[in-house]
Amino acid sequence: MKPTDFFVHNPVFRFEEFREAHQAGGHRSPQTTASVLKQHVAAGNLLNVRRGLYARVPDGATAATFRVDPYLLASRLSEDAVIAYHSALQLLGRSHSQSQRLTYLSRRRAKPFVFQDTEFVSVLVPASLRTLPDLGGGVRDEHRQGLTLRVTGYERTMVDVLDVPEHGGGWEEIWRSLEAIEFVDLDFVVAYALRLKSALTVARVGFYLEQHKDELLVEARHLEALRARAPAQPRYFERRHRKGGKLLPRWNLIVPEQVLARAWAEIA
Repeated sequence: MKPTDFFVHNPVFRFEEFREAHQAGGHRSPQTTASVLKQHVAAGNLLNVRRGLYARVPDGATAATFRVDPYLLASRLSEDAVIAYHSALQLLGRSHSQSQRLTYLSRRRAKPFVFQDTEFVSVLVPASLRTLPDLGGGVRDEHRQGLTLRVTGYERTMVDVLDVPEHGGGWEEIWRSLEAIEFVDLDFVVAYALRLKSALTVARVGFYLEQHKDELLVEARHLEALRARAPAQPRYFERRHRKGGKLLPRWNLIVPEQVLARAWAEIA
């Protein structure tokens, strides 16, 4: 395959992906492969986003003004990258508001960086999921510009933003976004929440499902399975803000009045 043909079919790619294609016919050294990429960057055909990551500049566009699809970039920042948390809701069209902070899961640590006004943030896969197939499940494929992206589906994302709300955009954004999801596989939601091995997360998920039991058709068995793994002692809904709120004994959860009453709905 000619380099230009590869670029057309791979608008964003890692060096390793190009190397595999470029050396498929044999007789090409790694130095030759790197040299080809440097030539195309110099000619304005490619953008070198960061070390080992490239984006094709389409015909008629210029490297100085072309905007690269940030989701494609995130999907290629590591070989196991999965777009997650609020970014998953945004990609799937369920976020309440848009953010220029894009989070992705990976087994490897990486420093955040900014490119074309978007901040890319790597989040380590939770330890309880790191060795499991498909990073614990609930991951789906999405297709953009001929490439396949990995993104957490509605069910996993629902639990993930309740597990790590700082990646969900805050409670109002989380609630408003999740309420745009009309249907979820509740058996998976429960099983995945338990898989994370966090009593606080289990209680948050249980509280959310209980609060939306009519809309989501939540059954008693779903709540009972979560209640059995809720905290043994009262826990604050927010780890960082331990004041105020109402204790819900069935979840051993001290919930802020704003979340309990969904106060933001009153001024919507």
